[in-house]
Amino acid sequence: MVLLVALALLLGLFLAVLLFNPRHRKSGHEGKAQTSLNNDKTSKSYSKTEVSLHNKRTDCWIIIKKKVYDVTSYVEEHPGGDAILAHAGDDSTEGFFGTFIPSFLACTWINHVV
Repeated sequence: MVLLVALALLLGLFLAVLLFNPRHRKSGHEGKAQTSLNNDKTSKSYSKTEVSLHNKRTDCWIIIKKKVYDVTSYVEEHPGGDAILAHAGDDSTEGFFGTFIPSFLACTWINHVV
């Protein structure tokens, strides 16, 4: 009986965390991302100058590997806080992937998987 009560409490706690944790709630950027998936991305290109104009919390674009992303709706949820704004309107590739990744991967790579 005690085991059943303990399991019920753990399950309740787990569900409460899922319900009240902001990372698990639906947010505006998910719907926006889905909408942008349906658009033809080859129809419009942006210059770095044009992207640089979108450098505010309320209008935030970033470049990752030569692709432009509108992350305005994600700024408030970014796990690094305002760190995302450091590269607003600029190339965020290094900040996104980190500086150590390519060199670390190069010196630790063994071979391909089959």
